[in-house]
Amino acid sequence: MQTHMCVDSTTRAAKDLGFNCVVIGDACATKDLEINGVKVKAVDVQTAFLSALNYFYSTVMTTEQYLKQK
Repeated sequence: MQTHMCVDSTTRAAKDLGFNCVVIGDACATKDLEINGVKVKAVDVQTAFLSALNYFYSTVMTTEQYLKQK
């Protein structure tokens, strides 16, 4: 599953259905993308999607942060 596809759409749908979501950011990944001839590096795609999800749809954590809270 790629962050910009499955993780993003599943998290948004879950929030819309009333779930409180946590995304483990370092446990998912994405790939380089391209739009209008401009290549966007995977690290930038990952950062953009995780920051957008963290804004409203979920809490984004690292694996270490998640494990420490349990």
